[in-house]
Amino acid sequence: MRKSCVATLLVEDAQVRVTRFDFAPGAETGWHRHGHDYVITALTDCDMELEDPDGGRRRVLVPAGTAYRRMAGVEHNVINAGSEEMRFVEVELL
Repeated sequence: MRKSCVATLLVEDAQVRVTRFDFAPGAETGWHRHGHDYVITALTDCDMELEDPDGGRRRVLVPAGTAYRRMAGVEHNVINAGSEEMRFVEVELL
C-alpha cells in the first residue's frame, strides 16, 4: 500500500477551491473523480504516473512553473513516480 499525498486547502469560496498537494516519492492521491473543471500548476518538476479506470497507466513529466487545464469528469489516481518530492497547486473552478 502506498502512502497518501498531503492535501492542504489554501482557499475556498463560492467560485474556487485552491489546494496544494505534496507528494513524497511513491505517494499517491488515491482514486478520485474531478467534479469541477480545474487547473494544475506545478511547483516542482512533477514526474507523475497516472492510473486510469480502464487499467491504463501512463507517465507524464510536468515541469516546474507550468500549468495545464482539464474538464470535470476526469477520474484517475496520481502517483509520484520520481525520486524527489513533488508539489503542485490545483485550482478547481466551482
